Amino acid sequence: MLISRRTIAALAAALPFAARAQDLPAHERTLHEAARREGELTWYSGQYSAEHSETVGRAFTARFPGVRCNVVRSTSQVAFQRLSQDMRAGAAQCDVFSSTDFGHYSLLKRENRLLQYRPENDAGLFPDLRRADPDGYYHTSFMGLYLMAHNTRRVPEADAPKKWTDALDPKYRNQIAVGHPGFSGAIGIWAVQMRKMYGWDYFTRLERNRPMIGRSSLDPVTALNAGERGIGLAVPSSSTSLSISRGNPLKLIYPEEGVLATISPSAIPRNAPHPNAAKLFMEFTTSRYLSDAIRPMFGDPIHPDTAPAEGMRAVSEIRLISPTQAEAESGVPEVRELWRDTFGV
Repeated sequence: MLISRRTIAALAAALPFAARAQDLPAHERTLHEAARREGELTWYSGQYSAEHSETVGRAFTARFPGVRCNVVRSTSQVAFQRLSQDMRAGAAQCDVFSSTDFGHYSLLKRENRLLQYRPENDAGLFPDLRRADPDGYYHTSFMGLYLMAHNTRRVPEADAPKKWTDALDPKYRNQIAVGHPGFSGAIGIWAVQMRKMYGWDYFTRLERNRPMIGRSSLDPVTALNAGERGIGLAVPSSSTSLSISRGNPLKLIYPEEGVLATISPSAIPRNAPHPNAAKLFMEFTTSRYLSDAIRPMFGDPIHPDTAPAEGMRAVSEIRLISPTQAEAESGVPEVRELWRDTFGV
């Protein structure tokens, strides 16, 4: 039987996790025994790209043999819609829900839709990422950094924007690509932050430049790779860096005003069909092993024991900007409606 290069690479990447699987902490070992009886879990992933999500799923199963992770990847808003439909239908499909929109968790918590569980490994995260919810219904599993990028063949570095507001220059008409806050939680957070800094006039002026509007924050990266557009707004540093490593003519732009940081949690639905596997997955997402798994793919680490990937700036070297949780929760629904009025999509 022939084995593809992709399969060999996946197996090689899993080896460090498998090698440590026999030496689990006591709390993980107990959960692993219970999770193996369940055999699997289903993860609604709206935080990582499809490739990153599959990598995390494989690393989890390598560390905890006998527990398969079924990855259902989409944008955060689509993941929430799917979960909401499941709940309305009384169908228990999702074991772990991961979104970049904090408002999803507040709503689910108010409706008593979440299982209360605090991972022990949460205590090892960066201090600012611990105890996302004091009551223990959701926990940090993702930190995404969003900035700008340009296709160096279409827009030379000397002509590339340096600030978020530079994208409003008429010379970039028909050059810009961006996601949609109605589909991407990260784009919703970015829109809230831009409105906070510059008012909605920022987007009124952006619309005049006729941006290409996709759905996910990853869509602009695809457009840049294809040469369809020259500048991407609010693109993830991880996926863009991965694309650059594969030879695409892109370059990151760290805006002078700051890089958007989105800190996002995961939660277990109260009716999760595989609750022990879900709890084990939550331990994994708050351990160093998740950060180790995404590091080769330029993921942003959330654990201090994992250094950033080669060529990426450390968080300590970057000026970070972000709305507060309260601003995001109230602001994202508002900017979705304003966006549709302004851009017509």
